[in-house]
Amino acid sequence: MPSEVAKEDSPVAQDENDFGVKAAAPLKKRSKVVMETYSLYIYMVMKQVHAELDISSRAMSVMDSFMDDTFHRIATEASKLATHSKRSTVSSREIQTAVRLIFDGMLAKHAVSEGTKATTHYHAQCSR
Repeated sequence: MPSEVAKEDSPVAQDENDFGVKAAAPLKKRSKVVMETYSLYIYMVMKQVHAELDISSRAMSVMDSFMDDTFHRIATEASKLATHSKRSTVSSREIQTAVRLIFDGMLAKHAVSEGTKATTHYHAQCSR
């Protein structure tokens, strides 16, 4: 019991209450870790094409990695093209050329066609 006597003689710390119990420190707010994934978009496109199918979480992870890799490859190639032409901005022209360089044949043609269609649709929505 000598520890109790010493405790009574010592001044109470600021973070202790009258009973000698330490007050809980205010909780620090944790910052959310933002994970950027394509899973929602992959799921929506899959449901448009095959409404009756589902996808496992492992398959979704593989598709997400594939999309992330493809995005970085296109962005890197478009950046190199912009640097080569001494421009500081990556435009749709650099993206289109990067897609043609990265993808083969008909896949590149289809991707460019869909990209052009999406860009036209976007500009039509913005002008309203």
